[in-house]
Amino acid sequence: MSLLSRLAFLCFIAVASVAVGADVRSAYTAPGTFPTSVYESYWNDPTATSAQPQPVISDPATHSDFPEMLTDPANFPKNDTVDPHPLPTPLQPTQLLQQAIGQIKSVASNSVLDTCAKCQSSFAIAKMLVLAAPEQGPLLAEAICIYFNFSSTCYNEYSELALGSVFTQVVALGDMSGYDGQLICSRLLNLCPVPPTVPLNTTGWFAKPKPNPLPPPKQPSGERLKVLHVSDIHIDPRYATGFEANCTAYLCCRENVRNAASPGRVVLPAPRYGSYLCDTPMSLMLAAMEAIPVLTETEVTGFNFSLFTGDLTAHDPDNQYSRAFVEQAQVVVYDLLKKYVGPAPVYATLGNHDTYTQFQMIPYYLGGPLGKQFNWLYEHVSSLWYHNGWLPMNSVEYARTHYAAYSVKRPDGLRIISLDTDMCMTSLNYFSYVDATTPDPFGILRWLTDELQDAEDAGERVWIIGHVISGWDGTQSQLNPTNLCSVDRFSPHVIANIFYGHNHEDQFSVFYANNATIINTETALAVSWISPSLTPLTNLNSGFRMYEVDSATFEVLDAYTWISRVDEFPSLDNQTDIGPTYFLEYSAREAYGGNIPWGTNDPLNATWWHLVTEQMETNTTLGQTFRKYQSKSSVRAIPCNETCLTASICYMRSGSASLAYENCPRGYGST
Repeated sequence: MSLLSRLAFLCFIAVASVAVGADVRSAYTAPGTFPTSVYESYWNDPTATSAQPQPVISDPATHSDFPEMLTDPANFPKNDTVDPHPLPTPLQPTQLLQQAIGQIKSVASNSVLDTCAKCQSSFAIAKMLVLAAPEQGPLLAEAICIYFNFSSTCYNEYSELALGSVFTQVVALGDMSGYDGQLICSRLLNLCPVPPTVPLNTTGWFAKPKPNPLPPPKQPSGERLKVLHVSDIHIDPRYATGFEANCTAYLCCRENVRNAASPGRVVLPAPRYGSYLCDTPMSLMLAAMEAIPVLTETEVTGFNFSLFTGDLTAHDPDNQYSRAFVEQAQVVVYDLLKKYVGPAPVYATLGNHDTYTQFQMIPYYLGGPLGKQFNWLYEHVSSLWYHNGWLPMNSVEYARTHYAAYSVKRPDGLRIISLDTDMCMTSLNYFSYVDATTPDPFGILRWLTDELQDAEDAGERVWIIGHVISGWDGTQSQLNPTNLCSVDRFSPHVIANIFYGHNHEDQFSVFYANNATIINTETALAVSWISPSLTPLTNLNSGFRMYEVDSATFEVLDAYTWISRVDEFPSLDNQTDIGPTYFLEYSAREAYGGNIPWGTNDPLNATWWHLVTEQMETNTTLGQTFRKYQSKSSVRAIPCNETCLTASICYMRSGSASLAYENCPRGYGST
């Protein structure tokens, strides 16, 4: 539109607006120039048509001009660096503790969250506290214990001198919002579902594939070795004869415990030789040591060698433990074993009660003081093993810096590999919950695999000894490490037998090929022997075992178990004529092999034990016999119904915890 046309249009509008009425206009056209008189001054030329006017604005409250850059359209600030942006005042560590306690209480009372979310959220709060103020961790553990009424002795259990320091380390190191936290909430608190076993990837794990065909098996020599297996001695130097043996708060047979129903008097006086809710008094320990050579007919010859699969200290509460207490028990037990079952070596492994703080084993990869905090233990026990002449120096040197694990080749050609299986303990080794998706955070299974490869290359047979079992009912070990413990690669040509303790009961588990996808005599590869305990705890008789072993194949040809009836111990008080009687409970071959066509000198290997489980499926009497022996024929054994027997057979066929947990009924693992 031309300027002339525009002026004509504006005149028309003006006439039209006047036509509407004298007091109302329908339109207005502003002047084309900015009214510069509005402001006293400008940062730019307000009459220019190429940019917006930038007036100088004065603040009448401060009597100062706002800077030009504040509204400069060509320069946008990133952040206001002049105006204050205050943060909350930092809290003192004690205040952080109170905040954490309050937040956890708030989470616990939140009706929207399920129990699993509440548990993991609480651990996430705890993690933030212990990372910022680690000294507050034990105090938090104690406070939460009190709030949720977990125990009546929260300080004793969770102070810095007890489990409080361990709790703090684990919470600081673990993934509390992820798998680690869920595992803790499930296994320790029953507030989450157990997370599934992580799919196992063994690509690159083995240096060589399994030989195909396998090397020809070693031929039996016909010569039998005698090998003693003792486990879970739990010697109690604080055992108090005559004090309460039926106490309310564990451990009984102590001067500091009572029966809550009768606090003023002793309900059941502790017998001199032990009781069902108590650990091994010195009198029972010596009675067993004296019985072993006589019953096994080794008084003159001695054993060819012996196994001790751990747990030599009593079941004391954590706050009653100390490093010196553990070391004293080690010296006493190893010395007695050397005196009574020697002079041949006793190959020992560590149990979960053989350290301070008890149950704990921490991965070396954490480094620094944390990663080495249990080295004193490994150095002490390995020094005792060397002092007793049980291990050569090269094995001792390795054990000192590798969780007391060692490998030793005997003069007869058998390689014995001992490892601290507390690394995968479910219930009480809290460090096993750190980096729990990794099947080998301790690196011990890498070493075991390499040792087995060396044994295969050398044409050797191997016995593996540990304490915490890899299988049975799936409650004792973490799922991911035991999933990697599959013996398929090195069985049956390398691994001859596996020996455990820990459960205090007489049990066994069979390992099968391909992670037990097919279970039959053809796929049965190896067996783990789970030894009965010397201690009567809990509600068991006292026992030990001897194996007859072929000297060339190192296969077990028979296993003899002796027991002593704890219910008879009270009758031995107040006299010195006789002590406890240990007697032969059973021979494995005779007890279980009656209907199995098996040669006299054929080994009790995985195939034989699988046939035993098949017999139990059709013969409930045989299954009941197993349950009887599982408790060492205790008068306090729990009856086992049909479901229980079915579950027991499933446990017998579960070499790993993951298999038992996924496939077997729960709740029938113990008598």
